[in-house]
Amino acid sequence: MSLDVVTLRDFYDSPLGKLVRREIAQRIRQRWRRAHGTTLVGIGYPTPYLGSFRGEAHAMAALMPAVQGALIWPAKSPVLTSLVEEDRLPLADNSVDLMLAIHSLELSDSVRRLLRELWRVLKPEGRLLAVVPNRRGVWARLERTPFGHGRPYSAAQLERLLRDALFEPIEIGSALHLPPVKRPRFLGVARTIGRMSARLGPAFAGVIIVEVRKEVVAPSGRAIAETESELAAVRN
Repeated sequence: MSLDVVTLRDFYDSPLGKLVRREIAQRIRQRWRRAHGTTLVGIGYPTPYLGSFRGEAHAMAALMPAVQGALIWPAKSPVLTSLVEEDRLPLADNSVDLMLAIHSLELSDSVRRLLRELWRVLKPEGRLLAVVPNRRGVWARLERTPFGHGRPYSAAQLERLLRDALFEPIEIGSALHLPPVKRPRFLGVARTIGRMSARLGPAFAGVIIVEVRKEVVAPSGRAIAETESELAAVRN
C-alpha cells in the first residue's frame, strides 16, 4: 500500500508540495514548540518536517519503510535516514521522546503492529504526533497527491485506533483546508479558499493531526493478555 519514496520526494519539490509542507509544519510546531534535548524520530516520509528540529533535538532519525524505499537525508551532514521494517524498528524499548508519523499509518499493511512498535520504543509519557488523511476531505479522494492513497480515517476512527493501541489522545486538530490544485497560478486562490473553509471546521480539512501520549498503566483482564501477546509477537 506504500508509495514510492521518489513519488513523495517529487511531490514535496512541487509548488503544491511546498505549500503543504509549510502549512503542516506550522501545525507541528504549534504542538512541539520546544524539542531541546529530546530524542525525536520520524516514520513514514518525515524528512520535510524534521529539518527545523535539527538544532534542538539531542538525537534524531527518519525511519522509512522498506516497501517505500529511503533517500539520503540530510544531503550535507551525517545521514539520519534508515530503511526499516515497520514491525521491527531498530530502536530500544523506551528510547524515544517524540515520534512523528506522516505518510505512515494510512499506508501501513499492518497498522496495529506498527502502533504496537511505536508504543514499545516511546518512553513513558512519550508523545506521538500522527498526520493522516481525513476520509471526509477532498484530498483523500484524489490520487494526485500522497494524501489520496492508502486508508484515510475520520477523527473518531483515528482516536479509537490509537486508544486501542494504549495511547491517550491529547489534542486532535486538522490542516490543509485548501483544495489540492497543482497549477501555480491557482495556488493563491487555493490559499484564500483554505482560509475561508478553515472557519467551517475540520470536516473540510485534508488531514487530521492528532497528538497522543503513551499510556503506561496496564489494561485489565483480557486486554492484558492480548497486549502482552501482541508485544511478544512484535519482538519475536
